[in-house]
Parts: sequence; C-alpha cells; structure tokens
Amino acid sequence: MASISNWVRYMAHKLEYSLTLSLKNHTREKLSERELIGIVWKNLFYGRITYLHSGKGQEMTPTMGTNDNTLLVRKLPYVDTRYVFVGDAVVLKDPNETNKYLVRRLAALEGSEMISSDEKDEPFVLEKDQCWVVAENKEIKPKEAYDSRTFGPVSMSDIVGRAIYCLRTAVDHGPVSNSEFAMEEDSPILAVELNVDEMAKDHKA
Repeated sequence: MASISNWVRYMAHKLEYSLTLSLKNHTREKLSERELIGIVWKNLFYGRITYLHSGKGQEMTPTMGTNDNTLLVRKLPYVDTRYVFVGDAVVLKDPNETNKYLVRRLAALEGSEMISSDEKDEPFVLEKDQCWVVAENKEIKPKEAYDSRTFGPVSMSDIVGRAIYCLRTAVDHGPVSNSEFAMEEDSPILAVELNVDEMAKDHKA
C-alpha cells in the first residue's frame, strides 16, 4: 500500500497531468469553462496516468525479454527536457510506421553534438525538439539495430511515455531502470498505479 507521502506526490503529478491535458483540449477545441472543469475533474479522480503497452524484440534486452513483454508506461504532461532525460526508456511512434510504437533508450537531446565511430560520417548537432534513441542490446550491430543509427534523429513529439515497469514473465518482472531523476519522479506513480496481477492478465506470453 502506498504511503501518505506517495499519495500526496501522486496527486500532485495527476493534477499537473489533468490540467495540462485539459488545457491542450481547450486550445484545440475551444471548450467552455464548464467543459474544461469537467475534464479536469474526470481525469483527476477517475483517470490514470499510466497505461499498459505490449512489445517484444531483442533490441531492448536485458530490460525487456526477447518474447512478449508487458510494460507499465507513464503518460507525460509535456514531452520536453523538463520531463524526459538521457537514459530513460521511452515509448515512441515508429518513424516509418506511425501506427506502431517502439521502446528505446533516450541517448541524447537537442543541442547535443553527435559524432559517429565511422570517420566517413560528418558530426552534427541535434536541432531543437530532436532527440536520439538507441536499442539497448549491445550484441546487435549498430547497422542492424532499428534505432536512430538507422533512421536518424526523431522528434520529441513522437515520444508518448516512459516505461516504468516491465513484466517479462509471471515470475520475472520489476521496475525499469531509468535516469535517476525520472525514477524519483515516477516512484509515487509506481507505488499507486502498479498492479502486477493486472499486468499478468494482459500479458500475452
């Protein structure tokens, strides 16, 4: 059971997410004040700020297993350098198939100079709102890894969440190792919304 301090921090995160989502809807759809308050209330008291994502593949071994995995993913109020950090395992839209999603490690953010180990490649700097994501499996050759080394930089807006817990099998599961700051920020959300039994039911393996 989550502690009182975790509940307080969790509700603060949830309020921030609810307000942000509501304001985005208001900007896009020009909601009335009553509709805006209704959305905030609904998201705050009935919504969740995590969702389950199923994925497989050897690219993210050892964080994820080679077979089916069920991830608990935190929804982010904004996707910028205040909310995602180098080292985070992020869920993002596939750059080549936007109806599919990938899980990759965030390796660099806007303003970072990218230098290739191949001398033929020219160094370059990531532009505003760009990031660089990589597969985690060190045994995969760079040119065979489906990540920024093959498809290039991706837009920060393509990131939809951060993986915070992974269920590989019914007996093999645990928190995802992210940046230190992200793990501290996500800890109350994990304490309140993690339900391993629910994840196991959703698991396809």
